[in-house]
Amino acid sequence: MEVASDFRSWDELIPDALGVIFTHLSVQERLTIVPSVCKSWADLVAGPYCWQEIDIDEWSSCCEPDKLDPLLEMLITRSSGSLRKLCVSCIQTERMFIFIAENAPSLETLRLSRCNINDSIVEQFTRRLSMLSFLDVSYCTNIGARALETIGNNCKLLEGLCRNMHPLDTAGKNYEDDEANAIASTMTNLKHLEMTYHLIKTTGVLKILSNCHKLEFLDLRGCWGVQLENISVEQNFPRLKVYEPFVTDFYEKDEWEDFSESSEYLTWDFVAGDMNGYYDDESDIDDEMWDDEGRLEELEFRFYQGIEDAEMFWPPSP
Repeated sequence: MEVASDFRSWDELIPDALGVIFTHLSVQERLTIVPSVCKSWADLVAGPYCWQEIDIDEWSSCCEPDKLDPLLEMLITRSSGSLRKLCVSCIQTERMFIFIAENAPSLETLRLSRCNINDSIVEQFTRRLSMLSFLDVSYCTNIGARALETIGNNCKLLEGLCRNMHPLDTAGKNYEDDEANAIASTMTNLKHLEMTYHLIKTTGVLKILSNCHKLEFLDLRGCWGVQLENISVEQNFPRLKVYEPFVTDFYEKDEWEDFSESSEYLTWDFVAGDMNGYYDDESDIDDEMWDDEGRLEELEFRFYQGIEDAEMFWPPSP
């Protein structure tokens, strides 16, 4: 007589459930450790179940462009059009932006901080990203009001926008409201807006407040051209949390948790940029797979390309 067991084998899990479990691992672990366990796990991690969310923001910020593009292209290809969240920094090539647009039509959250993106590229790639509900184009100095207007016109579901600037990029420049006007006229469904160290003026803020009635969070720290003392924000906009220009404290997690009622994917970890221990400790940063030599993708490509030729022995599924 068989005795019923309270435990189930890993190989009894359906692929999408196992893929969800693997998403709790770092990208490095998914690419280098999981495939070496067994053939079935290698096949799974090569498919879309593990790549509906891709966060390589920290690694890409110190990676050379010629090493970033191949890795990003490989991961997006694996997602097979099911990618919902992408966090990456410092993309330099127009080809990569177009590749994202053509291969990730289901994107809901997109973080593109410090990227070499311009108005023309925005016009091309946002036409295919109509599902976006959160977009981060902070520290992208080559875009302006034209790009923001295009984003607003093409991404009607947009509820969150980060357009933060670095103080060194705006210091000494004239205040202007062209970007604020673009936001106010095309992004009326916004609930969350960040414009730290921006050149926005008080008139631009008032236009945003007048048009974006759903706004719940507005970050204006470092926006020295804005004066809100006489506007009575708390009285006129009771639902709105505002970080004014001279506020120096930082976000608390619970300020973000209820950002979106409509999208379960707009959670703290990728709206606020929490890396969730992307590297376990400082030694991981120095790991040769992730150092400035950028050998991660070389190992990954070599590993998979050599499977058949090397006739590798695969242990049975766990």
